[in-house]
Amino acid sequence: MAEFLAADVLRSLGCGVAGLLFLAWALRVLNWAWWRPRRLERALRTQGLNGTAYRFPYGDLKENVLFSKEARAKPMPLAHNIIPRLLPFFHRVMDEYGKISFTWFGPVPQVTITDPELVREVLSNKFGHFGKPNQNPLARFFARGLAMYEGEKWVKHRRILNPAFHAEKLKRMLPAFSACCSDLMHRWENMAGSEACYELDVWPELQSFTGDVISRTAFGSSYKEGRPIFQLQAEQAELLIQVIQNLYVPGYR
Repeated sequence: MAEFLAADVLRSLGCGVAGLLFLAWALRVLNWAWWRPRRLERALRTQGLNGTAYRFPYGDLKENVLFSKEARAKPMPLAHNIIPRLLPFFHRVMDEYGKISFTWFGPVPQVTITDPELVREVLSNKFGHFGKPNQNPLARFFARGLAMYEGEKWVKHRRILNPAFHAEKLKRMLPAFSACCSDLMHRWENMAGSEACYELDVWPELQSFTGDVISRTAFGSSYKEGRPIFQLQAEQAELLIQVIQNLYVPGYR
C-alpha cells in the first residue's frame, strides 16, 4: 500500500513540476511575443516616435515581403529615386509616419533614422547603448564576420582587415580593376555588334563584374575560374534572405 502511495506522490510531483515548467515556458513566450513588444511600442510613442502598430506575431514581416514582390513585379522607371523599388515598405512608412519612425521585425521594433547626425551618433556607439540586434540563429550559419561581431572580437577582426584596405595596397589593385572594366566594355561591344541600339540586362553583368574584381584582387584568378564558388554563395544568399523573412520561434525548427 505504501509503495502505491509513494508512486502516486511521485507521479503527482512529476506532473506538478512539468506543469510549472510548461507555465514558465508559456509565460516567457507570451512575454517575448506580446507583453514586451507592447511595452516597447508604448515607450517609443511616449518619446514622440510614430510607426506601425505591432501585430502578433509577425509584426510587419508579411507586409514587407508583399510590398517587395509588388515593387519588383513592375517595370522600374528611369529615375534616380530607387528607394521605392529597393525598400518599398520602408518608403511607405516614412511617407506616412515621418523620417524617424519604427516598424516591426517580428516582435522586435526597428527604428528608421535618416538624420545624418543621429546616424553618426548611433554608429559611433561611444557608450555601448546601441548594440547590434540579435541575429536569427539559423542565419548565423550563412553570415558571419565583422558586421556581426562586437567588443573585443570586433576590434581583433577589424585590426586584421585594416592592412588589406591601406591606400598603397589599393593602388596596386588598380591594374586588376582596369582589366575587369576593359573586359566588361569589350563584352558589351561584342554583344551590340553593329546595331545602333541594343537592350541589355546589366544586373547579371554587374554581378559577374563584381565577382571578377574580387577574384582577381583577392585570389589572383578570373571570375570564370571561381564561378562555381560564386554561384554557391549566391544560393546561400537566397536561402539567407528566406530565413530572415520568416519569424524564428525557438525550438520550432
